[in-house]
Amino acid sequence: MNPSANGWIKKLLKVIELNDAFLKYPEDRFYNALRTCGFIYGSNLDIVDQVIDKKDLTEDEICKANLCIAFLYTHHHAGSNIGFINSVINFYTAINELKTSFFQELLGGKKSSEQLEKIIHKRIQIDDNLITKSFNYFIINALLFIDVLAYHEFLKHGTISISYIKSLEASIASITLDVLNSKIAKNQYDESLIKLLESSLRYQDNIHIKYDKAIGFIKSIQEKRYVLDLACMATWGDKTIDKDEQHFLLKLGTDLDINRNTIDDSINTVNAFYTLHANDIPLLSSKNIVQSFYNNSSKMVNKLITRNSKRLYRELKDSKELMILLSQSTVRDLDSDEQKKVQEQLLDIFKSIPSLAIFLLPGGALLLPLVIKFIPKLLPSAFDDNRIEE
Repeated sequence: MNPSANGWIKKLLKVIELNDAFLKYPEDRFYNALRTCGFIYGSNLDIVDQVIDKKDLTEDEICKANLCIAFLYTHHHAGSNIGFINSVINFYTAINELKTSFFQELLGGKKSSEQLEKIIHKRIQIDDNLITKSFNYFIINALLFIDVLAYHEFLKHGTISISYIKSLEASIASITLDVLNSKIAKNQYDESLIKLLESSLRYQDNIHIKYDKAIGFIKSIQEKRYVLDLACMATWGDKTIDKDEQHFLLKLGTDLDINRNTIDDSINTVNAFYTLHANDIPLLSSKNIVQSFYNNSSKMVNKLITRNSKRLYRELKDSKELMILLSQSTVRDLDSDEQKKVQEQLLDIFKSIPSLAIFLLPGGALLLPLVIKFIPKLLPSAFDDNRIEE
């Protein structure tokens, strides 16, 4: 399954027909599965309950699949008589009426899985800047679970009120940001987390509400656990939860009427998750923005070339000059004229392969050195004196 290509939702639903055990889980078990894979924390490192094999999926592709699976679970337990795809599109149509223009160009007309794919893609693409997105991605979607909670309310009542979404989002943001802003000494993680949570808000005009009022808005068990987990995530910025932070979390849990075992579980789970995945989350691995951009882009380019290897090789064979220059680039540095020729001819080839169209966009040329790095793997070994068989 490829969540970056058309038809991935139909394929996902087909696979789930053969592996639907998670649909029978009680709410607390499914929520734990969402937390274990990182969806709750905004760091999608695996598919929820390993419903499908993540293989070479990128973080945003995993995020798409997890959001769709969370919607499917919610729809299944609501017992809605409206089909899954139609109901989620109806939900986002209602959301669009509250937040004008967010999905405006995607709504209307006949509802389909392809339309839902476009909506989900747009929903997780909060930041369109490649460099910023590569740096910020791990937490930019931390508030996506609000969509799942709101979808549950939508199915339960047949509609969704603007006050519910605004109040829930404002309460979650206020409590979490209070945790971060209360720290006397903020590190890079804390400062970035503040900016990223603020940028994830659907309603940017929300007024910061006070703690007691925010607590009063949080009603359901799922909402309470989610707020507590986000607070735990915020306190973990210095890679430890000290006594003062534990005291705050205990008070928050008590104010939310959550029992001590659940509070301890939330603290222990966030410790275990971030300790285990410290090297997989950009800000936690202490990489600078350039290194983070390079690493994330390298994965993306490698994936695109791997997926399009056969067609790309056929196109390269038809361009003898380009083949020669690419093969020579593996053993020597090309001069400026040669580099320009390679870029121009590669871009011509990318025009014929839709999934490589990203390199034609403004800024796409920045990724061409990465393309050249991976393309030699497609060439016959005779062209590459430095090739090592793996």
